[in-house]
Amino acid sequence: MDAYALLLAATLNAGTVLAIAALGLLINEKAGIVNLGAEGLMLCAAIAGFAAVVHTGSDWAGFAAGMAAGALLSAVFGWLVIWLGTNQYATGLALSLFGVGFSAFAGIGYVQARLPERPRFDWLGLGDVPFIGPALLRQHPLVYAGMLLALGLAWFLYRTRAGLVLRAVGESPQSAHALGYPVRRIRLLAVVVGGALCGLAGAYLSVIYTPLWVEGMVAGKGWIALALTTFATWRPARVLLGAYLFGGVTMLQFHLQGQGVQVPSQFLSMLPYLATVVVLALISRNPTWIRVNMPASLGKPFHPGS
Repeated sequence: MDAYALLLAATLNAGTVLAIAALGLLINEKAGIVNLGAEGLMLCAAIAGFAAVVHTGSDWAGFAAGMAAGALLSAVFGWLVIWLGTNQYATGLALSLFGVGFSAFAGIGYVQARLPERPRFDWLGLGDVPFIGPALLRQHPLVYAGMLLALGLAWFLYRTRAGLVLRAVGESPQSAHALGYPVRRIRLLAVVVGGALCGLAGAYLSVIYTPLWVEGMVAGKGWIALALTTFATWRPARVLLGAYLFGGVTMLQFHLQGQGVQVPSQFLSMLPYLATVVVLALISRNPTWIRVNMPASLGKPFHPGS
């Protein structure tokens, strides 16, 4: 039971990184913008957050630095694709490549750095309750915040006027513009907020989940988060479930190794990525279902004068 409790706890921890990043990308895509630069955003935010904690000793300063780095890079991305009309896919890939290279350069001096001792959490004083305590009640506050974020985003998108406007901008920007809404500013705001969440996920990865800095430590999680939005058909609650599913697959490799299962470690390491490919392949078998749920103007540029 202890082993399964630890597996569940690790699943929630790993899934939080994917959930927060994927929810940020979901906000982008609901506004009609595809950002393929999540991997680079998360790497830059990871080194920014790690460096901030090294110099200040505060985890929350690290989260703030990660969010600021993600928001800043996303603002540049948004300016390029929304105001200058550059191709969203090419610009996102360029951002991803830039983030990989810049984070490696900026992080040279932090490879051997160590963070202050991590705080231990025991919510409601029930951390020692068999199974439930180790599995659910010793998590970092951001694990629970990720759950609340998914619920709050679902409420915002489908129960508020602002959420309706955001979805309208992603579905038909021409109609939203005709009604007097500043489509480009709304899209830029969505891109910045989504980038800040990707930055928070990157900072959580280097400050809490690992916690250390290693070049390329995001290791494809940005791409998995991007795939999660399609897997969840652009629904926040499904994003959360999908994140925990992929987080569980990631942690399963360590659980199997700990149980002495005789499977090559290379095969176990590729499980999360194999699961991503399999899920996307299965979803792609029904393109009509994807088109019904996908924002109609996703990836399409908008020019107010056209």
